[in-house]
Amino acid sequence: MAHPILSVLVARPDLVVEHVAGYAELVREEASALGTQLARRAIAGVLAAVGLLVGLTTAGVAVMLGVTQGAFHPVLVAVPGSALLVSVLAWVVARQRLPAEIFGELKAQFDADARALHAAGART
Repeated sequence: MAHPILSVLVARPDLVVEHVAGYAELVREEASALGTQLARRAIAGVLAAVGLLVGLTTAGVAVMLGVTQGAFHPVLVAVPGSALLVSVLAWVVARQRLPAEIFGELKAQFDADARALHAAGART
């Protein structure tokens, strides 16, 4: 006797196509979520680099102004400090780990289907 999956393939190919379409949708959803995470990290990395450059540049300008003016003003610390703070916060976001289980739901679905196929094969 043939495996039960073969009889389903012959008798109801629409069910198999629907099942494969479900897999495709699951892959699309999980890839989209992963792409969003990667884009977020990339944007945060660029923001961290730009913040660092702006912070270092404004810190250099603040030192030059402080030396030439001979007086200290809190703005000379606040402007570079705020840019460096943005840089540090963006770096923290950029360094966040990706989810440990990438495509976890897809793997779980594959495992469930494999168990179902083994169970159906054992019944024959």
